[in-house]
Amino acid sequence: MAIRPKKIRVTKPSPEAVNLSMMGLIRKVHGMIDNPDIEKHRHSQDQVGALLGNSKELSVRNVKIKDMDGEWVSVNRAHMKKYVILYCHGGGYSTGSSLYARTLTTKLAESTSMDVLSFDYRLAPEHPYPAATEDAMKAWDYLMLLGYGARDVIIAGDSAGGNLALSLVLKLKEQERILPRGLVLMSPWTDLTSSGKTHETKAEMDPVLDAEYLRRMIVNYAPDENLENPFISPLFGDFTGFPPTYIQAGDNEILLADATMLHKKMVQANVSVKIDVFKGMWHVFQMSPLKIAHEAMERNAEFIFDICR
Repeated sequence: MAIRPKKIRVTKPSPEAVNLSMMGLIRKVHGMIDNPDIEKHRHSQDQVGALLGNSKELSVRNVKIKDMDGEWVSVNRAHMKKYVILYCHGGGYSTGSSLYARTLTTKLAESTSMDVLSFDYRLAPEHPYPAATEDAMKAWDYLMLLGYGARDVIIAGDSAGGNLALSLVLKLKEQERILPRGLVLMSPWTDLTSSGKTHETKAEMDPVLDAEYLRRMIVNYAPDENLENPFISPLFGDFTGFPPTYIQAGDNEILLADATMLHKKMVQANVSVKIDVFKGMWHVFQMSPLKIAHEAMERNAEFIFDICR
């Protein structure tokens, strides 16, 4: 008599369990990068950018913007030349670089077929506020000197880079200059007073940021400053007349409220603004080599195409 092998039933883990496992991995990877020694932290980020931001489909060209380094990221195919994306990298104003930002600028260039300019603004604590905003203005003026009009530029940024993008537009508005065509913000850090409820409610979930890290970054960037200054915490700014804005955030990040409160204030100011909150995602999840990160970048591209019609 033949003996039939027993069927082994394999139970697939739930989507929630998979997500928790992924966040655990992200927490470990981020823990390897984060370092109280700021120079080591910066070096680790650059290594990540060099590893994940490398593609044969793209070309990277270094550029000097007065005394500031920057780089152009472009696709190696026929692509849109009329419009350009000015990218502000994240890193709490104390770390980050154009190299680290390639984890995002390469994806933006690929999804939009537009040239992306990122720049290495001066970092804190060596160069606290307002150095970064001054350098962002240098990058803006550089594009104007190249012959782009303000309406040809989309400003994008992640985390502190989202803060910087908003600060730059507030500064342009203060100077009564023409504003960019639009804004794309990924997990923007908009409120250095940390007034949002998710700084507490998401504290245990967020695998990337915590209160201690933010505290260090604030001390580095804005020592003895009024944190309600709109150029430091753009959430407190006047958004009347702002260009169309698209915001992305993860629902497991402590900066979720920074994004949702910004959206609410922009709606009150009659700005054409949209926000997408991605379930189960974390701070600047768009950097990750995940399908949902690709989908998020495609949504960024759709928004940019829509406002460039």
